[in-house]
Amino acid sequence: MPDQRTIILDKIRRNGAFDVVVVGGGINGIGVFRELALQGLRVLLVERNDFCSGCSAAPSRMIHGGLRYLENGEFGLVQESLRERDALLANAPHMVRPLPTTIPIRTVFSGLMNGAAGFLGLSETPSSRGALAIKAGLALYDWTTRKRRVLPRHNFRGAKATLAQWPALDPKLRFSATYYDAWISYPERLGIELLLDTARLAPDSLALNRAEIARGGSAFELTDTAGGERLTVTTKAIVNATGAWLDSAIARLDASEKLAAPLVEGTKGSHLILDNEPLYQALGGHMIFFENADGRVCIMFPYLGKVLVGSTDIRVSEAGRVRCEPAETDYILAAARLVFPSIPVHAADVVFTYSGIRPLPKSDHAFTGRISRGHSVHRIAGDIPQFCMIGGKWTTFRAFAEQAADEVLAELGRERLCGTLTLPIGGGLGFPADPASLAADLAGEFAISGERAAYLIDRYGSGARDIILFCLGRPDDTRLDDRTETTAAEIVYLIRHEFVTCLSDLVLRRTSLAIAGDISIVSIERIADALAAERGWNRQHRDDEIKSLIAELDTYHGVSQEMLDQRTISGAEHESQRQSPDEPDVHQRQLPRRGARSRRVQ
Repeated sequence: MPDQRTIILDKIRRNGAFDVVVVGGGINGIGVFRELALQGLRVLLVERNDFCSGCSAAPSRMIHGGLRYLENGEFGLVQESLRERDALLANAPHMVRPLPTTIPIRTVFSGLMNGAAGFLGLSETPSSRGALAIKAGLALYDWTTRKRRVLPRHNFRGAKATLAQWPALDPKLRFSATYYDAWISYPERLGIELLLDTARLAPDSLALNRAEIARGGSAFELTDTAGGERLTVTTKAIVNATGAWLDSAIARLDASEKLAAPLVEGTKGSHLILDNEPLYQALGGHMIFFENADGRVCIMFPYLGKVLVGSTDIRVSEAGRVRCEPAETDYILAAARLVFPSIPVHAADVVFTYSGIRPLPKSDHAFTGRISRGHSVHRIAGDIPQFCMIGGKWTTFRAFAEQAADEVLAELGRERLCGTLTLPIGGGLGFPADPASLAADLAGEFAISGERAAYLIDRYGSGARDIILFCLGRPDDTRLDDRTETTAAEIVYLIRHEFVTCLSDLVLRRTSLAIAGDISIVSIERIADALAAERGWNRQHRDDEIKSLIAELDTYHGVSQEMLDQRTISGAEHESQRQSPDEPDVHQRQLPRRGARSRRVQ
């Protein structure tokens, strides 16, 4: 049976005529692809690397209303962000979940004039935010959602109540405030689910990763970089959703208008994942939203059983792949120590790092925190008009996609057929209010452990049943190693159904093995074996994929060969200590503590 990619390429060969071509398969490109396809257009999405592998793989993993945008006077953006946050809580409840967020406060009056000073150009860097400024901001935040409230209102505490709940916080604090936003567990997977939904609802529209497209006369040349084939496609409009690479992509897509200045600029954001049990426990299920010494807002919250801390905001002059540099690691670790001064936090706690470039609108602001996180569409005229998506963020991807799609529909003289504000995403369709009941039902129906059922529901939502049915009875439905519930059979399912082309797609984006600190040499080899068998790779190709992945983990994510080897050794030691000759099937065993924590819902 032909694989997923072969089928997509064959459809393009047979009919290369599209109404719209979307270039860039990050979350904004995927969003506008879905929007246009659901309006009855035939759309092609082309991504140079893997879907959601650029900036969309490097967010703070927050789905939020943008409290600090109030300081920039961006009330419309806050209102839009809160609406989209609430929509994601409803449409993707298997991945987007409420997150109580606490702000430590050291002063009373400071920061009251931040917004006015920024607006009047009197100050770029905001002063420290005191209790009155934060109270005013949170009151406005609550007021914005007063007619459709889905999360609790904020509350304030004095120092005594604050330290009673978080005794490890800085004892110099005078107040704290807690409000609610949301977090996303697997953002890259949500992008894949949007693509799968589109393939099901609009099968004439196609999405292809590991491909490039450029203007060639009156048509476009599409290159399958995974296989080397070149195909000709035609379109009536182009959507340029290449993010930080937007300006360099414009000419390649044949812009007849010469731009006077760049449309986008980037700031680099880096994050750390820490395996620090005292720090994890000290958070108490909350995100701590705090100011670093330089005025930069930082975050720290429980994530997949670890602690996510970030981020930096460094202006960059050129788009490219970036990594968290040692100075950034030091900066983020110092920020963590500032919040919980009594808890030791060391570089050895870091199990994963990631970094990306935020594609922001071109700005003259010296302080990067003042640059708008809003979005806009710039139309470039020509025989085939190009619509450039400028800015945007994860939380507002649907609204941005809707805006861009409406401009394209107007260009083509087409009417909108449906909206997406209330459209469920992937495993969010039919997801129950009580996931534990679904886990119990699946465990009983398929004779799997409650742990395994809970893991599958956490990752795939209502789609867990499809995974179980595929894996049921397969001899390779055993865990990759003792650190994870992910099985080799599950990996095969992902290979066949989720646009996988190489080993890094699986380790870095289709699963959470790398970011959760659970990837090891033995699991890499088992995943590579499954992929080689499915794709017919020889031994050399399989080994090259492993070497490439290990180099990528080391270079861009701070995961060295030594760390991978140590995880393999520690996993084997743990297994040998607890396994007995008459031990039941692997799915009936209990995970170590880190696995149990990884499914904790804040």
